[in-house]
Amino acid sequence: MSADVTTLYDVIEATWPPASLTEVGPFTVRDGAGGGKRVSAATINQPVTADDLPIAEAAMQALGQVPLFMIRQGEGDLDSLLEAQGYSVIDPVNIYLSPVAPLAQAELPRVSAFTIWEPLAIMRDIWARGGIGPERVAVMERADGPKTGLFGRHDSRPAATGYVGMHGGIAMVHALEVLARDRRQGIGRNLMVQAARWAQTHGASQIAVICTQANAGANALYASMGFALVGHYHYRHKGMIQA
Repeated sequence: MSADVTTLYDVIEATWPPASLTEVGPFTVRDGAGGGKRVSAATINQPVTADDLPIAEAAMQALGQVPLFMIRQGEGDLDSLLEAQGYSVIDPVNIYLSPVAPLAQAELPRVSAFTIWEPLAIMRDIWARGGIGPERVAVMERADGPKTGLFGRHDSRPAATGYVGMHGGIAMVHALEVLARDRRQGIGRNLMVQAARWAQTHGASQIAVICTQANAGANALYASMGFALVGHYHYRHKGMIQA
């Protein structure tokens, strides 16, 4: 049975965790420790009103974070409330899911993709070139459960990296980064196949991945590999925030 979007929100949280979580009124407030929007956004645990918002805003500001909320499916009332309060939409995200087995059986060129943990220095360098700095690598390092790094080569040279975490029998790929010079060479596909093979050996039955709706290349890749679009989320924010 395929996981539903609510389950996948839990997988995202477990495989890409914030530094800490605090329950503040009807909100869960996250300390992202500089790790980006996904680990810094507040979410709701019950319906909220405009009178509740200052509680979450103050908690995020106390952490040195700009007020930022993650809007999941079924949270249209929160979305409308934030819009009325002057919050802008940023980074709508697609969530994709596939059975592991078909991807794990796909052809993979020799010495093109590897799983490695801890990340090598060259992997950290490739991430850094794509804007995935030490604070985001720290997110990977603090994740519990099975996890690994992905490392891709092209023309006998380093070309790409990524990260896979697993929770509840579902593997999720994050931080997939291919060097600009090596794009459109099938390297992203190779890393996804390698991720599926790793996931299969660790007992996962499904593999998921997320990407912004604006990333046309990544969305096309996942669709071409047979991933099903199973859900969405987006953020609303006030002020300047970290990418």
